Amino acid sequence: MVIIMSTKNEVSPPPLAERGDPDDRTSLRKGAVGVLGILFFVLSAQAPLTGIAGALPLTILLGNGAGAPGAYLLIGIIIVIFAVGFIAMSRRIDGKGAFYAYVSAGLGRRTGTGSAWLAIVAYATVQAAMYGLYGASFSGLLATVGVFVPWWVPVIVTIVLVQVLGSLNIELGARVLAVLVGLEVAILLAFAVGTLIMGGGPEGSIDVASSFSPAAVMSGAPGVALMFAVASMFGFESTAIYSGEAKDPRRTVARATYLSVGVIALFFSFVSWMFISFYGADAAVAAAEEAVVSGDSTVFVFNALVGILGAWSGPVAGVLLVTSLFAGILAFHNGINRYIHALATQRSLPYALARTNRQSAPHAAAWVQSILAVLIILPFVVWGLDPVLTLFSWFSGLAVAALVTLYILCSIAVITYSVRHPGGGTWQTRVAPAAAAVLLIGVLALVVTNFTSLIGGDVTTAVALLAVVPIAFIIGFATERHRSTTDISTTSDKETS
Repeated sequence: MVIIMSTKNEVSPPPLAERGDPDDRTSLRKGAVGVLGILFFVLSAQAPLTGIAGALPLTILLGNGAGAPGAYLLIGIIIVIFAVGFIAMSRRIDGKGAFYAYVSAGLGRRTGTGSAWLAIVAYATVQAAMYGLYGASFSGLLATVGVFVPWWVPVIVTIVLVQVLGSLNIELGARVLAVLVGLEVAILLAFAVGTLIMGGGPEGSIDVASSFSPAAVMSGAPGVALMFAVASMFGFESTAIYSGEAKDPRRTVARATYLSVGVIALFFSFVSWMFISFYGADAAVAAAEEAVVSGDSTVFVFNALVGILGAWSGPVAGVLLVTSLFAGILAFHNGINRYIHALATQRSLPYALARTNRQSAPHAAAWVQSILAVLIILPFVVWGLDPVLTLFSWFSGLAVAALVTLYILCSIAVITYSVRHPGGGTWQTRVAPAAAAVLLIGVLALVVTNFTSLIGGDVTTAVALLAVVPIAFIIGFATERHRSTTDISTTSDKETS
């Protein structure tokens, strides 16, 4: 991997002349997306309706009960602190590849490549998890109209569709996501505002202390609630992934990052608070338990929607849950493509994977990502495993563990980079990243100690899944070390001859 340091302390990919064939098509489309476009990619990665309908009942039941909204807010604050250093790096480093670029600049290219492999694992597994829930939800939706198909049929069809959209220009993808995300956010906000105006649901009431006081947030099993809150923030860092295609990236990335973190934290906190207010702080846990025991935890959310918005909202929310998952899948597909593209342009992966098409989309990386998705999902199909209890729950937990590890590495990288290259402000490059690293280590400890509960599996399964995190990092680190050594040997041979 060739890294060129400019006078502005920016890391840039190799000049085109160093990349081989000057006609090679490897450049992404410049100026293809603005602040709102990136914001929609981030919001779609969160899949708001999926996060609320799928995770909120479990957060309330297994976590801290009525204090769940406070957990979302607390994680939002931690991520904002982390984002300070993240943005500081985005202003000094070419951010194509995000974690890859930042960790490489601060901790070396080998550690950076290891972190890039972790990022690919995180995004690929969370996308696979979403495919599991998507297949189950879609096949269930079809069953309501008399069409019965296995869960994997709509998944395979969707993988093909996502591949097509991922190979088109990013602007089209942003438009598709804008529509889908806009609809799901609208129905949730309509419910939340309606509940606020009514002062709660039929039996509930608005109670701030029951959801946001320190005692409420730390009640029950707060670690479980914090884990679900971390999952709700998944993907905000993709703001930097699109820096190569952003309009005025120095400003766009910073604005989109702060806006996305703020919007996501406030949105999940407010909406979850209103669902608790609908049932009442004392009755919310019982309502969540009833929904989970029934085998369809989404009824906790859908029944409340019907109670405030009317009977029409239930079926509409069912359709939007499927489109919510589709939007998230498409967003992670785009994110994985750009990590693979970044690794390929730096020659940490075969350079052929950096090729883009006529729309300047990374189509070679898109093919790799689609094949990877099939390979991850295939064993669950062959072995006839439940797509929600295994594919969704197992890989959601793995993705959270990998992502939090990346956050910690990135925070440390910001500090080490600022020591070697002073500038950017003490708060942005030293204090905030250090605070974020400490807080995130605490979060990671909670993720690991509560992993068995999170995935709903046994200890052996939990250990096997968690082992993927260090293994992926080591493979990336070792691959980069081998490639670097090979490059040095080749250069020496040429000089000798």
